[in-house]
Amino acid sequence: MLAIIGGSGLTTLSNLDVSHREVVRTPFGEPSGALVFGRICDQPAVFLPRHGYGHTIAPHMVNYRANLWALHQHGVSGIISVASVGGIRADLGPGVLVVPDQIIDYTWGRPSTFFEGPGKPVTHVDFTEPYDGALRARILEAARQLSIDIKENAVYAATQGPRLETAAEINRLARDGADIVGMTGMPEAVLARELNIPYAAISLVANHAAGRGSSLHGIQFASLETVLQESMGRVRAIIETVVGCPQACQPLGLSV
Repeated sequence: MLAIIGGSGLTTLSNLDVSHREVVRTPFGEPSGALVFGRICDQPAVFLPRHGYGHTIAPHMVNYRANLWALHQHGVSGIISVASVGGIRADLGPGVLVVPDQIIDYTWGRPSTFFEGPGKPVTHVDFTEPYDGALRARILEAARQLSIDIKENAVYAATQGPRLETAAEINRLARDGADIVGMTGMPEAVLARELNIPYAAISLVANHAAGRGSSLHGIQFASLETVLQESMGRVRAIIETVVGCPQACQPLGLSV
């Protein structure tokens, strides 16, 4: 059973045929919301809104450990993370879909490991390749089958939030090698790795990052929701195909 964690623009999963919701308790507190179980194209799946129902939890306040532990308790076979990002690289403008392959972590103060506290052993996990290669390949193949253009390599810069970045900070991220910027990629990815859950991301570019393109003199918030709504249908179609929906494997042009 695949899990989908939805971010800004994907607070519900409309193509999930819901069977039940479950409130989960974990040793790390409460997840962002109830887990929503159901089927996508007759295949089991579970959905969790990262920011809560109603988008009320800021990126730095998300209980990432509780979210990941709750999914782990239910034996998910993999996690697809969906999140909006800012585009730093010139070819990553509003509406572009990206499957990142690397992360640079600029967050601070977020509980970022399950291995801490009395009696817990010091544990190191390999994080050379932060995203699962096989799950990334499934996402990219689904997009190819659907004739959806998607970028397959990008470095995700995870910043603290909730404020957006200054133009100078974006310039610094670019010098560091970052291509997109978001606020929720870490510690979510490393916690999945600690639990041995395959994890990959679909990033939707909602806007040019600060100081670039249409955001040269400021982020145009009024246009963000339009970009998210116009692009999320492609994300849902990709998820359907990854989960295992044969009828979704055709070029877009149909309603999704």
